[in-house]
Amino acid sequence: MSFNVSVLPSGRSFSANDGEHLLAAAIRQGIGLPYGCKDGACGSCKCKLLEGRVTHGPHQLKALSLEEEASGFILTCCAAAESDVRLESRQVTDESAFPVRKMPARVTSLERLASDVMVLRLQLPASDVLKYHAGQYVEFLLRDGERRAYSMANAPFTQLDKPGMEIHIRHMPGGKFTDHVFAGMKEKEIVRIEGPYGSFFLREDSAKPLVLLASGTGFAPIKALIEQMQFKNLQRPAVLYWGGRRPADLYMTDWVLAKVAEMPLLRFVPVVSNALPDDGWTGRTGFVHQAVLQDFPDLSRHQVYACGAPIVVESAKRDFSALAGLPDEEFFADAFTSEADKAEKTPATIL
Repeated sequence: MSFNVSVLPSGRSFSANDGEHLLAAAIRQGIGLPYGCKDGACGSCKCKLLEGRVTHGPHQLKALSLEEEASGFILTCCAAAESDVRLESRQVTDESAFPVRKMPARVTSLERLASDVMVLRLQLPASDVLKYHAGQYVEFLLRDGERRAYSMANAPFTQLDKPGMEIHIRHMPGGKFTDHVFAGMKEKEIVRIEGPYGSFFLREDSAKPLVLLASGTGFAPIKALIEQMQFKNLQRPAVLYWGGRRPADLYMTDWVLAKVAEMPLLRFVPVVSNALPDDGWTGRTGFVHQAVLQDFPDLSRHQVYACGAPIVVESAKRDFSALAGLPDEEFFADAFTSEADKAEKTPATIL
């Protein structure tokens, strides 16, 4: 049995099999619904159920509150249709509909740019180019069947000469994958990846000024966006706010400053929240999203692209809308949810 799923206001539709999560069905058929973690933890796929019934799987309250659920909102990553369904989702697009593929990749280098940040470079098969949009991510397929998601830090045009990708990995002590990356992974090791995933990518059909917001390794997809902007010669003013606890967390500052020198419309505002006297930090301090509000009390005519820790993304979305008038549809985000972030979930429900 399958059900028809239609999406407003785009008018696009697709079919979902009995028990199949709506997002999985959309990805399978090349329909670009918005999403992030695919695991009920980030809330990026939240949309309104206009008609029909769904079984809603376990999820985190921060991704979808009880009040939102009672008002008819669902997470497509963990909702399965029980009838034909009509949804409201304003970020449906053809642009993210590159086919999802599995492929091997060879580790070509491991470069530690901070005590807890490794830049991993991978070589893809010579005759194979992974098509993706700057800002999207791949999943590493671990031997026990588990997966770990990481954004590509290089724009897709960089694959034209030599297929490969750059991944920024923060060490999570005790983490099954990151412990291996920092202690056991060697050059020439073969890993398996699957992608591309995610609806975080630059909307090039807009001319609005850009605010790029990153915390920690949330800089990785932002770096890819900046490379894409330069490659396309996009004439849109953009300012990057990159936040970290200590100056060392801003591990590619020299790269950013070089891009600022090459791109007249790009500015950079580094922000540190917990600088120590020995750091010699003289720049902006505090929370990175609050630095944006200090400089942009009115965001009503901007687009914002935010990546990093869930608390940073959630705070930015809430405050930029409530305090600076940013339209909801102009906020694009990728919250980096760890396995710990995904641990606690509410029970399944039927709507």
